[in-house]
Amino acid sequence: MTHDKLSIIESEVEDFFDPALPLNPNEGEEVREMEIGTALHGKRLDMALSELLPEFTRSYLQRLLLDGQIQVLPMQSLFASQATDAEKVYKPSSKVRAGMRVRVELKPTEQSLAFVPQDIPLQVLFEDEHLRVINKPAGLVVHPAPGNWSGTLLNGLLHLDEQAKFVPRAGIVHRLDKDTSGLMVVAKNRECMDRLVQMIAQRQVHREYLALVQGACPVGKRMEVYQAIGRDPRNRLRMAVVDLTTQSGKSAHTSCLSLANHAQHALIYCQLHTGRTHQIRVHLAWQGFPLVGDTLYGGRAIESLSRQALHAFRLSLDHPFTGQHMSWSAPWPNDLQEASQELGLSYNLSSIPVDMILD
Repeated sequence: MTHDKLSIIESEVEDFFDPALPLNPNEGEEVREMEIGTALHGKRLDMALSELLPEFTRSYLQRLLLDGQIQVLPMQSLFASQATDAEKVYKPSSKVRAGMRVRVELKPTEQSLAFVPQDIPLQVLFEDEHLRVINKPAGLVVHPAPGNWSGTLLNGLLHLDEQAKFVPRAGIVHRLDKDTSGLMVVAKNRECMDRLVQMIAQRQVHREYLALVQGACPVGKRMEVYQAIGRDPRNRLRMAVVDLTTQSGKSAHTSCLSLANHAQHALIYCQLHTGRTHQIRVHLAWQGFPLVGDTLYGGRAIESLSRQALHAFRLSLDHPFTGQHMSWSAPWPNDLQEASQELGLSYNLSSIPVDMILD
């Protein structure tokens, strides 16, 4: 799969900001000069740069190029002591030639300085030479971002495996909200990351969730929610169901099934078919069933729970290299167990079959 296809797929898979991997936080500006080899002859400049600088993402290198922090040095003529191409303006799509040299200024940013190893306990349920499956606890941010530049899952992955620095986002191919618990798959190398990204785009990675919601949702009620999601124009901290004819956003699809109810609360099983920011939270709230504890989307807090009641309890896929079908489950966390008891909801979670909702 080409990098062009990968960048298109990534834009369809997850709403995910992708800054560069780290510079050395103890250093200031770093300057590198590199030569374009014969293997890169004729490639796009941004693709050649991503081969020469594998620890940085292509999108980040494109920004450096457009910001003037990457210079293509003029080639020396074979027949004169004059430089050629001295006046040429290079864009990400410009084609490179063997023998060209590039000069890259790498300046630490707040984002890049955040991408450092930190000893963060991670529960790894499965690991081989290609991937890991992790049970993320509630409260752990997946990726450094404003307000959370350290103490993230990415920082923990960089500490767990020194090779993770050579994989964009340390191999993270999808995410969970800070206060959502449960399963995530992480790539250990670039080829596995490319394959997992493609599999998610093709809906070959099955992600199943359990949610405690407000509202008397009858047992057996099925909801197929096809509603686009975009930034809420009235509150930029929220996402919302939007009309794509008049607002910006992305299509989204969630399947839901009510497993149990009591009084004014229910246990809902959900499957993600797309990966939009806050997707389950937005879609269930739009259906009139906001998550318990999710005050951002209309849910009410309860005494036994200090976060939204959402758990990614099962993850299934065919191994991207061996083709073997694999499935992992993460038990109902203690805080959600206590919340279920407080709300009078009970269900044998171990009896939920794989892919409960069939197309």
